[in-house]
Amino acid sequence: MRSAAASCLASLIAMRAAETGVMLSRLEVEVDSESDDRGLLGVGPDVPAGALVMRTMVRLALANADDAALGDLVRWADEHSPVNDAVRRAVPVDLAIEFG
Repeated sequence: MRSAAASCLASLIAMRAAETGVMLSRLEVEVDSESDDRGLLGVGPDVPAGALVMRTMVRLALANADDAALGDLVRWADEHSPVNDAVRRAVPVDLAIEFG
């Protein structure tokens, strides 16, 4: 999930930069999370299996834009990331099982 969030955000930042004519000279996205491993083991219903919190660090440099444009670019990408959107809100998941 962390790598999906990082790669999705990096892709959107690069796409938006190209769309707006911003030339990136550096782009790194790192996503970290904290979780309780007991959730993976089904220790109890009060311990979730997923991440409890996620943190994203974006490091970039622009060849032809200022810091304000940089912040706008990253916020736009974050707001339009389908992975981050799914993480931020409860997404209903249907499970189908077929046998034979």
